[in-house]
Amino acid sequence: MATYHIETYGCSSNRGESREIERALRDGGHRPADGPDDADVAILNTCTVVEKTERNMLRRAEELAETTAELVVTGCMALAQGDLFDEADVDAEILHWDEVPEYVLNGECPTVTPDAEPVLDGVVGILPIARGCMSNCSYCITKFATGRVDSPSVEENVEKARALVHAGAKEIRVTGQDTGVYGWDDGERKLPELLDRICDIDGDFRVRLGMANPGGIHGIHEELADVFAANEELYDFIHAPVQSGSDDVLADMRRQHRVDKFREIVATFDDRLDHWTLSTDFIVGFPTEDEADHELSMDLLAEVRPEKINVTRFSKRPGTDAADMKGLGGTVKKERSKAMSELKMEVVGEAYESMVGETFEALVVEEGTGDSVKCRDGAYRQIIVQNAAERGVEVGDFVTVEVTGHNTVYAFGDPVVTGRDPVDGDVERDDRPESTASSA
Repeated sequence: MATYHIETYGCSSNRGESREIERALRDGGHRPADGPDDADVAILNTCTVVEKTERNMLRRAEELAETTAELVVTGCMALAQGDLFDEADVDAEILHWDEVPEYVLNGECPTVTPDAEPVLDGVVGILPIARGCMSNCSYCITKFATGRVDSPSVEENVEKARALVHAGAKEIRVTGQDTGVYGWDDGERKLPELLDRICDIDGDFRVRLGMANPGGIHGIHEELADVFAANEELYDFIHAPVQSGSDDVLADMRRQHRVDKFREIVATFDDRLDHWTLSTDFIVGFPTEDEADHELSMDLLAEVRPEKINVTRFSKRPGTDAADMKGLGGTVKKERSKAMSELKMEVVGEAYESMVGETFEALVVEEGTGDSVKCRDGAYRQIIVQNAAERGVEVGDFVTVEVTGHNTVYAFGDPVVTGRDPVDGDVERDDRPESTASSA
């Protein structure tokens, strides 16, 4: 688990994004550091309102890059002028803010605390179905905190899901260190049954399956794909982190799968579902990765074309076997990460471009910045609806949305049919940016 330091500059929207990042990091078992010098990773959420601000952001990025093991830059300047950080030779990863938590996880499993209980956050219900995992990855420190998988019964988890729906949940997020190995501690593979049973609960809601390692779901991938095809409540989305396109590197990582197994999972879901979203992760610059291994990862990304991709530069975690390996130089990791991130943006942008002009049924899951809301279509792709209040769209609604454009990693859409009529007296909220800078 990593320690992190977040600095936030600019408007209230930036501060809200930093709060979301920190909440996700804490949920993943990470903890704040006392300062940037003590952090495994520093996160700089930037502003770019005037030229002086740009210079200040670059100077602060240079300082953080010198004092912290790893730097992530996000926010307005990162997205609008990310090339300036490269030109200034700042060693940083440039990311959209909602990509930051998965990047910081560094390929590790999220950490669920022993007493984790379902949580209702707005209309999103978080359902931890098990604790621990069955893997022993050479780079992952999480296993030291979680141990082997411990799975409550299907009935117990179904009752927790039912309680969330009755409490108002419109989206249930099934979570765990590795959801694919749910039930393995009892010698059974119970995930398909659990998902089927949750989808049978009375109510109008959607279910998102959380991270499942390819090694865990390969043995049930055909049954699992059938469950997805049979239940419209399930988002057609899986997060299966492959981590590398090289079997040699996967062996050194001690991953429980090889590339062919990952391909078989993808092919089966392609066969069963008309459209679905594959989310996957790649670790770039693992100590034993050579140039040929990196090219295999690039080829695999281009071949399977996931619609959500997390690219992480390898960083050592204390006490892990990979920490004792002779690492690659920072320049090599930076160059490989940049090449893969560029390919990622091409692949993801192509996927969202294909949505433009099409109409989708979507669930409004949370408020966005300003007067916008975030929606998820049936394949869990993000669609932003702006001017939501005047259009009568609010969190919890199911809407029909026509996609009008995209910003590479998410789409923009206009509601065709809304969940409610506009209410007299709805007013536009004042979300003018504040000019102060803060540090979280």
